[in-house]
Amino acid sequence: MRIQTKIFGEIDIDEEKILHFANGIIGFPDLKDFALMYDAEKGEKSNIRWLQSLQEPAFAMPVLDPLAVKPDYNPEVEDELLKPIGELNPDEMLVLVTLTVPKDITKMSVNLCAPIVIHTESRKACQIIVDNEKYPVKYMIYDVLQKKKAGE
Repeated sequence: MRIQTKIFGEIDIDEEKILHFANGIIGFPDLKDFALMYDAEKGEKSNIRWLQSLQEPAFAMPVLDPLAVKPDYNPEVEDELLKPIGELNPDEMLVLVTLTVPKDITKMSVNLCAPIVIHTESRKACQIIVDNEKYPVKYMIYDVLQKKKAGE
């Protein structure tokens, strides 16, 4: 599949890499098919990736592995919330959180309250709400990333 995107320009997406969100994502229920992209210069190991919509080429959302900024991140969720992606074991699960980067990058944050869960084998995905005050919508990460960069 070939699509024109705002961030990545024209790209080819392998059909086997398409992620399907049966219920869309929060705030965008009609966007159901996405590809997980990364900066080619930084490679797949880059912390920041992009969920690129296939229905709306101008829509790409930065995401990252929550463990990169909160090593003890382990929200408990009801099995019912994960039903859209089917039976799942931890080896087949990828969890990502959305990233917000305002003009003042020191205010950069991730949303730990609404993780994206991807079944890596079936490529089915869903975004869930974690009902736990321990995981805020705006978890500030600038200082965490700076400490990591400095090797602390």
